[in-house]
Amino acid sequence: MNLDPVLTHEPIRRLPGATFRARRDELLARMTALGGGVTIVRSNPEQTRSNDTEFLYRPDSDLWWLTGFGEPDTVAVFTDTHPEHRFVLFVRPRDPEKETWNGRRAGVEGALRDFGPDATYSIEELDGVLPKYLETSPTLWWTPGVDRPFNARMDAWLTASRRTRARSGKGPTTIAELGMLTHEARLHKTAEEVALMQRASDITAEAHNASLENTRPGMYEYEVEALVNYVFRARGARAPGYNSIVAGGVNGTILHYTENESRLAASDLLLIDAGAEVEGYTADVTRTFPVGARFTPPQRAAYDIVLAAQEAAIAVVRPGALFDDVHHAALTTLVEGLVSLGVLDGSAEELIAQKAFQPFYMHRTSHWLGLEVHDVGLYVDGKGSPRALEPGMVLTVEPGLYFGDGGPAYDPQYRGIGIRIEDDIVVTEGGSLNLTAGALKTVADIEAARARALQRGVAALPVV
Repeated sequence: MNLDPVLTHEPIRRLPGATFRARRDELLARMTALGGGVTIVRSNPEQTRSNDTEFLYRPDSDLWWLTGFGEPDTVAVFTDTHPEHRFVLFVRPRDPEKETWNGRRAGVEGALRDFGPDATYSIEELDGVLPKYLETSPTLWWTPGVDRPFNARMDAWLTASRRTRARSGKGPTTIAELGMLTHEARLHKTAEEVALMQRASDITAEAHNASLENTRPGMYEYEVEALVNYVFRARGARAPGYNSIVAGGVNGTILHYTENESRLAASDLLLIDAGAEVEGYTADVTRTFPVGARFTPPQRAAYDIVLAAQEAAIAVVRPGALFDDVHHAALTTLVEGLVSLGVLDGSAEELIAQKAFQPFYMHRTSHWLGLEVHDVGLYVDGKGSPRALEPGMVLTVEPGLYFGDGGPAYDPQYRGIGIRIEDDIVVTEGGSLNLTAGALKTVADIEAARARALQRGVAALPVV
């Protein structure tokens, strides 16, 4: 595996401005069809990590999806009731001193020039200007976020609007969830979005394969995490799309384990759940492999069941299939496997009805994927029934088995085994496409890679 820091792929290409304009046009059309009004989207200020340092910034997904503007402390306004303005941005002003210390800003002029709004204002003008866009809007589409001071300001603007409505006859009388306008559109990915997700998936697959080829007994989980992150950045991804899970041995039975501090033994399985983020779109991949050269017989037996469950679930993904069908296919195979291991006793149908599997498989098989690792979109239709899959939807398929320290008594040879196998699947017109198929997962491929890694004996990491 070549881990030379020189970029070996084509540079990541950003979405063109026309894509964001089309999304805004769609948003405004939906607003008008629902009676018109104003939509307000907030991207949070930077958040303090410690003292005078901040967390790596990542913009609000809806604001990014609509504008492509990635700076913190931004407010976007979309309205069909203003005579001239349909899209307005409030942004941080230029500040030479702060830009010297912390980096460039677009500023009011740059945002107007480069991102297509009809008007731009300094974020410092928000209290004086934004309420004017509420005055003629019957409906406000807005969802409170984690920026509580901004939520309080919005409440104050709405309170002021209610006080004047009796005399003006204007102002919002309805507040609706922003997701009514954006989430269905975000759920159905375009070819441009799928291409970005494929790029994120390819980088992620390379990182998982690098860990498979370079992990060896005695390493620490954080060393493997460093290797994964190295590949992400070396190949152009901005960052992991979520906190990476690198879990050896019994740590693999903890679903969202992120300490990543334990030492790896040859007898361990290593579960890695990590995905690269490209232009806001994240992959989400899990692979599990032996730290030693081969699976032990109990590990192999459990792994074969999980892989069969994943293959059965992926085979279900096609237009018209129900979202829950994917889970049911995986669950049936897992439960039948647990019976074959002697861990459960009874028919699969009865055991599923009794939820007897839950100590060993406690999560669902799939979730939507896109700008969020658990992306937006309903899993049910308007009647509350599982919704049918449609082209452009992207979902994970991630069955697992977890034999942890607690739970019911079972054959102790399985204790401490945690296995999950996860791929990212896009629904196509003719069926489905596995975006992350490049990450090795068959037993033959895994054991061949482990043999190479142990024969080489030295991880291909940069010398520090």
